[in-house]
Amino acid sequence: MLLEAIHHQPKSHYAYAYDRETVHIRVRTKRDDVDHVHLIWGDKYNFQPETITTQEMKKVASDRLFDYYETEVKPPFRRLAYAFRFDKDEKQVYYNELGFKEGSMNSSGIGMLWSPSGMFEFPFLNPVDVNEPPEWVKDAIFYQIFPERFANGDPSLNPEGVEAWTSDAEPKRDNFFGGDLQGVIDHLDYLQELGINAIYFCPIFEAFSNHKYDTIDYMRVDPHFGDNELAKKMVAEAHKRGIRVMLDAVFNHSGYYFPPFQDVLKNGEKSRFADWFHVREFPLKTEPELNYDTFGFVASMPKLNTEHPEVKAYLLEVARYWIEDIGCDGWRLDVANEVDHQFWREFRQVVKKANPEAYILGEIWHNSNAWLQGDQFDAVMNYPVTNSILDFFAKGEIDANQFMGRIQEMQIAYPQQVNEVSFNLLDSHDTPRLLTVADGSKELMKLAALFQLTFTGTPCIYYGDEVGMDGDHDPDCRKPMVWDESDQDRDLFTFYQQMIQLRKQYRALRDGRFRFLSAQEGTAYTAYERSDDKNTFIIALNSSDENVQFSLCDLKDGTYERVLIDGKKENETWNVKDCSLNVELAPFEALILKNKV
Repeated sequence: MLLEAIHHQPKSHYAYAYDRETVHIRVRTKRDDVDHVHLIWGDKYNFQPETITTQEMKKVASDRLFDYYETEVKPPFRRLAYAFRFDKDEKQVYYNELGFKEGSMNSSGIGMLWSPSGMFEFPFLNPVDVNEPPEWVKDAIFYQIFPERFANGDPSLNPEGVEAWTSDAEPKRDNFFGGDLQGVIDHLDYLQELGINAIYFCPIFEAFSNHKYDTIDYMRVDPHFGDNELAKKMVAEAHKRGIRVMLDAVFNHSGYYFPPFQDVLKNGEKSRFADWFHVREFPLKTEPELNYDTFGFVASMPKLNTEHPEVKAYLLEVARYWIEDIGCDGWRLDVANEVDHQFWREFRQVVKKANPEAYILGEIWHNSNAWLQGDQFDAVMNYPVTNSILDFFAKGEIDANQFMGRIQEMQIAYPQQVNEVSFNLLDSHDTPRLLTVADGSKELMKLAALFQLTFTGTPCIYYGDEVGMDGDHDPDCRKPMVWDESDQDRDLFTFYQQMIQLRKQYRALRDGRFRFLSAQEGTAYTAYERSDDKNTFIIALNSSDENVQFSLCDLKDGTYERVLIDGKKENETWNVKDCSLNVELAPFEALILKNKV
């Protein structure tokens, strides 16, 4: 055994409370290096041979270098001390905070001697510390709307110089097409028909730009979109249809025309708002370089000092108002990783007081465990998973084994309850559209979306993907929504509609168990299983342009029926015998099998 590869960290994503009575324990080993792993645990105040439990841990994930084992414990007194035992051939190695010891637990010199001293500990399962994301998010199918480009429902609100809403319209960084909140209200039935039950809005607050990430007034709907009463009506109309609403907040920085920033530009260090921003010297200047902090190096987006009491009070009131007074169901937080952690802790308290079921989502593009301990965000935008799906299905840049490793690495990076509500997107206003990433291949696009819609976490569809909209990097990915059905890809719409309905129908596809069944090096096909106590799905996807044949093992025997997608296949029955199944897939084919209940 390579002991240097073994890793465990108490009170982290390796040891956390899943709910108010259950603790999940994980440990890492070198890949394919041990035969069995056991958890040895007991109450830290009664850690005796006759009261200690030894239970085998299950291998739940593997990446390129490591295996990850997990088990769950329901400690009767909400506390436990524990150690690990690793078995390989005839060898046994024990591991606790004091290190490794070969032999038995009570061998001389091991330093444990059936005592909690030196053991790993989960000191106490305090309910207030349990990360409990809103349950409804597990069942959500989000749809991202860029308000200025979704639908023009009230031309009287159009900005000056608005351009015609046509299928060949060219989006630019500074042009307008007249999208507004009335346009969203007018098309809520369309979203309901698609199967959507949650909307993620890019900012709707008053701002200078078309994207609205340069806020002028956080408490006011942009006049080109409507007003606060219309926003309240829109939320109410969405709720009537069972659709939740999540708003986008830009608390890292304001816009150039934010009144406090204008006051600093005018009055410099004498401004009462001088400390609202991170200014290194006065007066403010942009040449030869910025002397104040901004988003990136964008001079018109000055960074807010969220440690300042007045800034904090203002933004926390914003957080409360739109949840409590307008009725929104959550916040997506722009550039969330550049705002101080203490602000987010107070933000969470305010939002959860206004609505305990509100969803708090951070925009972070990297591993985000520091924000996901239950005191800040419920989840983050899951870009590492996004990139893995795109690299395998849409771009063909990694093989199935690399894909599996990257997906499972992210599954083990966060607690399970976070994974269950992680925001899984394939494109957005910040990235090229899915169809463009797939180089125009609708078949590859469907495979990527199929994985997204049958994977753990909360999927989000970028407006227009479902009707075949394309677009490269910003601003090309922000074209006006195609509403003329003659210009829509209705076959693609039907595919999304069917997959959404399938996910909504079966809990196994939402928060059920997930495991890879096939992910071989050098291949472009993969298979995985989703299951709960009632249903089991076997899903196989071929992203190559060749026929493939492969065998799946370690399955549950029984009869499975093929789930029809696009109505292209006749009903088929498949039999799993001796825990195995032979699969043959045509180029770009997807196979979804469900057990007969």
